[in-house]
Amino acid sequence: MRRATVSALAGAALLATLSAAPTAQAADERTVDYRGYEIDVPADWAVFDLAQDPTTCVRFDRPAVYLGTPGEQQDCPSHLVGRTTGLTIEPLTADAVRATADGTIRVPVPEAGLLVSAAHGPAAGEADLVREVLATARVTADAEPTPMPAPTKDSAAPLAAAGPQPGTYTGRGFDACAAPSLSAMNTWRDSSPYQAVGVYISGGLRACSQPNLTASWVTNTTADGWHLMPIDVGRQAPCTNYASRMSTDPATARSQGSTAAASAVTAAQNLGIPAGSAIYSDIEAYTRGGSCTTAVLNYVQGWTQALHDRGYLSGVYSSAASGIADLVAAVPNTPAELRVDHIWFAWWNNVADTDGGSYIPDNYWNQRQRIHQFRGGATETYGGVSINIDRNYLDVVTR
Repeated sequence: MRRATVSALAGAALLATLSAAPTAQAADERTVDYRGYEIDVPADWAVFDLAQDPTTCVRFDRPAVYLGTPGEQQDCPSHLVGRTTGLTIEPLTADAVRATADGTIRVPVPEAGLLVSAAHGPAAGEADLVREVLATARVTADAEPTPMPAPTKDSAAPLAAAGPQPGTYTGRGFDACAAPSLSAMNTWRDSSPYQAVGVYISGGLRACSQPNLTASWVTNTTADGWHLMPIDVGRQAPCTNYASRMSTDPATARSQGSTAAASAVTAAQNLGIPAGSAIYSDIEAYTRGGSCTTAVLNYVQGWTQALHDRGYLSGVYSSAASGIADLVAAVPNTPAELRVDHIWFAWWNNVADTDGGSYIPDNYWNQRQRIHQFRGGATETYGGVSINIDRNYLDVVTR
């Protein structure tokens, strides 16, 4: 064995070093060896070789290790929420370094020509666990060093979306857990009925890796006529079982919503999604009432205020029967400046329109401010490209 050193990526703290020699392995651990890089992980973590199946979904809602470069077209379930611990060990390339990687500890290992990304969720002890796992890593004589990729030079004009998103649009859209490749988007643009796509840009409970989601991807897709629905998957209602939940204290919940909005805006700006765009907070279904409803409403008010302060529109995705129903009930008592600008309601009635039925009065969010998710979890194929999607219908406008 030879000792290896690691360097942190720009903006990421160095949270692990490679050990000079392996330590004694516990009975509940297994060693993963990839291209001369060895690391000890819990024995119950699954290991996936992405070279054998490039369509494998790199998802962090289950403990796993992914070896190799994530495929451009991952076969992911359309709507995953939640994050636990896991690793991606891939070749050290400029594209890998540039890929969106919030919520991960990233350690470049030029001594082995690899980039190691360690995901962890918000549950107690998960961050410590991935640090402990990373601390077991070592480089062997089989490794092939690769120089760190040179920093990308700033372009003359910053990459940006073609205007605020989703912009003005009436028609069908879809959302997928991982942003499809540009080639897949081009194929679907020409052969599918969809012209809008939901993309998960931020949030501590975002489950899927996003190797395709870059500022260049945003620039190209919007220039080609796609309308983007940026999604943040943050804290969930306190009456759910998610690891990251809103506080039942109203002031704290508002602060948590504000913090989530600030992080979402940073992610949007890094991707070139400009002010004037709507960003949608994904609040999964919950049982309405009491402190749960109070927490959600205060979180959304903090989310909305912080987005407005930064020049963005406030959007919320939720079940028509829970989060949206609570927003509807709260309209008379919510100051106009704190009301959500766009609602995205999940009501799987298989009807492609923005009629909210008995859930949403016709005079609420009636100025082209609605998105209806009318079916979930369907795989569709156009031009030979298959994607597992949730189906939506939009009627939105830029203001």
